[in-house]
Order: sequence, then structure tokens, then C-alpha cells
Amino acid sequence: MKYKDEKYEKAEKGSMKVLPKTVLLILFCGLSFYLGGLYCGKDKLQVNNVAKAGSSLDVDNSPQVKSVSFPECSSDYQDYTPCTDPRKWKKYGTHRLTFMERHCPPVFDRKQCLVPPPNGYKSPIRWPKSKNECWYRNVPYDWINKQKSNQHWLKKEGEKFIFPGGGTMFPNGVSAYVDLMQDLIPEMKDGTIRTAIDTGCGVASWGGDLLDRGILTVSLAPRDNHEAQVQFALERGIPAILGIISTQRLPFPSNSFDMAHCSRCLIPWTEFGGVYLLEIHRILRPGGFWVLSGPPVNYENRWKGWDTTVEEQRSNYEKLQDLLSSMCFKLYAKKDDIAVWQKSPDNMCYNKLSNDPDAYPPKCDDSLEPDSAWYTPLRPCVVVPSPKLKKTDLESTPKWPERLHSTPERISDVPGGNGGLFKRDNSKWKTRAKHYKKLLPAIGSDKIRNVMDMNTAYGGLAAALVDDPLWVMNVVSSYAANTLPVVFDRGLIGTYHDWCEAFSTYPRTYDLLHVDGLFTSENQRCEMKYVMLEMDRILRPNGYAIIRESSYFADTIASVAKELRWSCRKEKTESESESEKLLICQKKLWYSSNATSETK
Repeated sequence: MKYKDEKYEKAEKGSMKVLPKTVLLILFCGLSFYLGGLYCGKDKLQVNNVAKAGSSLDVDNSPQVKSVSFPECSSDYQDYTPCTDPRKWKKYGTHRLTFMERHCPPVFDRKQCLVPPPNGYKSPIRWPKSKNECWYRNVPYDWINKQKSNQHWLKKEGEKFIFPGGGTMFPNGVSAYVDLMQDLIPEMKDGTIRTAIDTGCGVASWGGDLLDRGILTVSLAPRDNHEAQVQFALERGIPAILGIISTQRLPFPSNSFDMAHCSRCLIPWTEFGGVYLLEIHRILRPGGFWVLSGPPVNYENRWKGWDTTVEEQRSNYEKLQDLLSSMCFKLYAKKDDIAVWQKSPDNMCYNKLSNDPDAYPPKCDDSLEPDSAWYTPLRPCVVVPSPKLKKTDLESTPKWPERLHSTPERISDVPGGNGGLFKRDNSKWKTRAKHYKKLLPAIGSDKIRNVMDMNTAYGGLAAALVDDPLWVMNVVSSYAANTLPVVFDRGLIGTYHDWCEAFSTYPRTYDLLHVDGLFTSENQRCEMKYVMLEMDRILRPNGYAIIRESSYFADTIASVAKELRWSCRKEKTESESESEKLLICQKKLWYSSNATSETK
């Protein structure tokens, strides 16, 4: 009995020691749960019942967060471009037009409302008719009509804008202008030249004409108060992006474009140490062409109409020629108002310049990454192509369309990149595109023209859809592996971007947005509701989104989409994977109900 009593007494004392620890543990867990909900849940996107997002959606183990809703923006935000907002220009300097560069609003100043279409907005005219006409109410800018109608940029006829194909430097029409250019540059005819950039693009008539000749052009122009050049371009179904050569690099990798063009774009090429021309040099492929029409080309016959003197224009032309020579450009051809220079196809010229200590501009040092192009300052130095690249120059690049499926040399610069991976990626996207067309038959029809692949790797989707009457803007995250050079080497176009910010385009400019795991890869950096609000801003009414995401995020995305006034359905992937789902969504056309109210 004594033994049993001792054992009981010890056990009783032991239980008294354990009890306070258990209570403390429970209290600690409860306090952690409370504090986690109080602090960790703050300012996070929240959804209650994801099953309500669509009749075909089931509740998975998705993020459990509170519901969210979005009011309408006021009607004066119908052309809202958050990172190039004219309302904010006064906050920034006028030197070198820096106020027109990207200046995104801080988090506390972001608009959390739905951008309305203009009153009377209609579904855009379909391609290819849209190249020559668009609805006036979709891009209601009278100023450009009044100021540029005499140059035949466009003219208003009834409910439409008509695009005659004119321009400041091509009064006989853009086709005649490009015909002359092709006579000067035979490489435009045989598939050698596939990608181009047009700086100061007007309403993108040059880029539109080149589409018919198998050349894919990025039309570039800054945001402005009146002209809306980029919006006109995209409304017509022509690739374009907001941008300006000012103090920062353009969002493209080095050695990308086969041709660059400026038609009286009024960029002061020889000023500020030639940094603007140095940027053209950086993004132009070795052996690529730079085409200039307008001052000071043909100054001998044109100077009287430029409000200047022949001596001044002669001096300007000589300065330009000297600057181009110092960057290893050579005059390739010249006739009438058009002059063409070619960038050196190899490094022999740059090696000679490096031996001259007094050479200007100097070669960039190794600390400056050639492809760094997201908020990267311009510098007055020459980016010399890497000597290890033997097949990136224009002559060595396979001609279009062979180059689309030829393994690019620069894939070896991507971590883990090689020819086998490239071919497997091609095959994968052919299968996926075929599946997408079954789920969304509008792909391949005239209902879908402007497409954005929001987080591509090698441009696989664009390659798989190349025979359809559409074009794809391939976006590579500024935080992801640098695969954009591969996209350009294939003869496709794209840009760097960070989806925590607004894209450089006007509202209602894309027919189809494609997402492949973007929310999964960026969920630690970018808040979902802001990304989806941006998708809604740039998507046209009645446009589509294909969202390929992990099952974990799919239902949450669908619930937010419902608040954007989208209709979504969940579909299986081509492999019927349980870990990944497809959302096929369509944006609804609606009109502002608070035309005079302030933005909420």
C-alpha cells in the first residue's frame, strides 16, 4: 500500500506541473491566432464564398479571405493610364520630357474602381476592316482630327474615323512610302527583316502597312492629352505601346529589333550626348537598319519648309552623320526624304574605337547589363554586342518564318536553357493552343485580334497561334529569368513589365489576355486585386481572359472576377491535372452610371 500511495502522490504532483504548461500553451496559441488575424490579414484581398463566382465552380482549398467589391470610376477616367497620368505631370520635371515617363502611383493612391468605357462605346470593328476605320465614340478625340486631317492621318466621317494612310512624310500614302523604303532595303522583302520599332508612330499607319508585308512592328509613342496615338493604333488592331525615349531605357532587351524607324518624330537625336540614338543602337540587332525621314534628311530641298536655314540643317546633318559613325553605323542608302543607316554586323568597328582613348561616345563598361531595361537610366555610352554571340546578327539569323522554330543562340543565356527545352516548349504550347481553341472557339476568328501573353517564357503561345489573324504582345516579368531576347530572336515582339504596376497602354486595348501561373509566382509581391483590376482596365468589353492557375488560387480568382463583372467558368487543362485549372472568362460591356460623380 505504501508503494501505491507513493506512486499516486508522485503522479498527482506531476500532473500539477503539467497542467499550467498545457494552459499556457493553449493561451499562447489562441493569442497567436488572434494577432495573426488582426495583423497578418490586414489589407489582404479577401473572399468569402468562391462557389458563387460561377455555376461550374466548386470550392477548393483556396485562400479564405473576405469579399471585395469595386465601384465604378467616374467618366473622366475613361482613358485612365495610371503610370502615365497627365493629371500628375505637374509633379515631375519638364527637362527631357521626363514627366511623360512612367510614374506609377503609390499604393495609397491607387484607384480601386472599374474604368468605364466612353458613352456610346461599341464593340470594335473587326480586323482587317479595323486597319482602315474605327468607331469615333471608342476613341473620341476631336483635336487630332482637326490638327492632322490636312496630313491625312485620319478624318471623321459620320460615326467613324477613317485612316487614309497618310502622314507628315508620306503625303502620297504610306504604301508608296514603304515601297520606296523596300527599294532601298531589299532585306524587307525576303524575310530577313521581321521585327521593327516605330518611334513617334502617329496613328501607326507605317506599322499597319508592314503587317501586310510580314513585318511585325511595335509602334511607340508617349501618352498625351489630345492625340492618343497609341490608343488609335490598338483600336485599329496594330501593335503599340506607350513609351518615350527620355532618361530611361526602353523596356526591351539589347539586340532585339531588325529595324527602327523615325518619320519626322522630332526626337533631338544629337542632343544630350546622343543618348537617344545610343538607345536605338542598343535595341537594334547587329546588322539592323535605322531609317530616318524628315529633318535633317534632304535638307537641301526641304529646309525652307522647316523654318530654318540651309546652313543650320547642313550642320545638323553632319552632326548626325558623325554621331552615327562613332556608334559604328554606316550610311546604307539614301533617296529623296529617306536615309538608311546600318548597324555594324560584327565587333571589328567597336574594337577600333576602344583603342582610341578620346573616342566619344565610349564603350559601356561591364557593370552595365545590356538587357537591363526596367527603370534603367540611359547612359552616354555604346553597348557593344557580346563577342560570344556568333549568330545574333541579322545576316546570321534565319529568315522568317524559319526563325520562328529555330533554336535561338541566346537561349543558352537562360538558366537551364537549351535546344531540347526549346523544342519541348514548342510542342507543349501547340498542344495547349489546340485545347484553348476547343474551349474558346473565338480564337482564330475575327473576334480576337489583340492578344497579350502576360507572363510568357519563350513566346510559345504566340508561336502556336502565328497562323491566326491576331498578334501577341509577349510580356516577360522584370523579376523573372530574362527570356525576352529569345522571344525577339524568334521574330516575335514583347516587353518587360512588373505586374505590381499598371501596363503601358490605354484602357480597352486587348481582346484576349493569357495568364500562366502569374498569381502563383507573384503572390508574395503583387496583390491579386490590383493585378486583376489592371487586367480589367486593359481588356476590351466582351473580351476574354484565359487564366491558367494552380487549383489553390483558381476559385479566389473567379470570385474577384465576378466583382469585375466578368463571367467565368472553370475547365480542365489538356492534361486534366488536378493541381492546375483553367478559367475561361469574358468581360461584360457596361456603361457608366455616375458620369458626373467623383472617382471613389
